[in-house]
Formats: sequence, structure tokens, C-alpha cells
Amino acid sequence: MDACCAPKENPVLSRTYRRVLWVALAVNAAMFVVEAGAGFASGSVALQADALDFFGDAANYAISLSVLSMALVWRARAALFKGLTMGAFGMWVIAAASINVATGVVPSPITMGVVGALALLANVGVAVLLYRFRDGDANMRSVWLCTRNDAIGNIAVMLAAVGVFGTGGNWPDVIVAAVMAALALSAAYEIVRRSLGEIRNAAHAHA
Repeated sequence: MDACCAPKENPVLSRTYRRVLWVALAVNAAMFVVEAGAGFASGSVALQADALDFFGDAANYAISLSVLSMALVWRARAALFKGLTMGAFGMWVIAAASINVATGVVPSPITMGVVGALALLANVGVAVLLYRFRDGDANMRSVWLCTRNDAIGNIAVMLAAVGVFGTGGNWPDVIVAAVMAALALSAAYEIVRRSLGEIRNAAHAHA
């Protein structure tokens, strides 16, 4: 019954979207490894947060690939899970930033700038590939929002690197972490709201 009620997808579009998701998955998994190592080595909570974001996105792309051919209600449920995950990520960043303030560790601005620029190039490339799919269902929308937020976060990390270099303090790193948390929580709210709406609509259609 779900298959009958699900909107018919363009087979060509579906294959294209699937290939794009595979590319995005590979890029995000690779950048997670790079940023995690650089974040811990440099002492930057912003890089560590961005690395965790890359890890979450890689997992999200894997989920999207697994439910792409399923009915809309299942894609909405996957989007709901991703939205809740993004919300948890936002709360984690807030906690990590608080710890960074308490310890007073000053990160390496050079490492932050170089890795932030590399991450930005990776995310812009993925965003360009995903742009045509940004107005799809909640699942597609969540994938686009993740990539958009990542690119904005990368720019913020690079600005924080300049701030740390200029001031010698850790407050620019902490501010960026707070911005990234706000982005994650905002996107999580939109994704959860939209996915719950699609789940309710699917339930009413089968009532």
C-alpha cells in the first residue's frame, strides 16, 4: 500500500541523486578523518565540532542512500532521525565550547585556517552537486541543509583562525563553536517539523 501511495520518482533523477549521495558520503568520511586529527592536534574545539559534523553527515548520506527508494513515510522517518541527530550535535558543541572556555586552551590558528579552507572546498563541491535537489522531500531537504550549514561553518572556522591569530586568545574559537551549534539547532528544528508533517500526512492518507 505504501508503494502505491508514494509519489512516482523519475528513474533518471533517482540514479543521479544516488550517485551524488555516494560522492558526498566519500567526501564527508574523508574530511572527518582529516578534521578530527587536526582538531585534536591543534586544540581547536571548532575543528573538532566540524569533524563531528562531517561524521554525522557521512552517516546521514548513508541513511539517505538506504531509504531513497522507499515510500515517502520512511524517508520522512529517516529525516526525523537525522533532525534529532543534528539537534544532539548542537548540544554537544555547546558543551565542548564550555569546556574549552574552562581549560583556556588556545588553538593553532594556522592549522585551523588551512584545514578550514580544505573543508570549505569539499563542502562547496558537494553543495554544488546537491543544489538541484534542495527543494525535494524532507529527506532531500535535510541533506541540502547539512551541506549548506557545513560550508557556512567552514567560513566561520577560517574567520576564527584569523581571530585567534590576532588576539592570541581562544574566544574566537568558542564563538564559532556557538555559531555552529545555533546552525545545527535551527536546521534540526526545520527538519523535524517538516518530517513530522510528512509522517502525519502519510498516516492520514492511510486512515
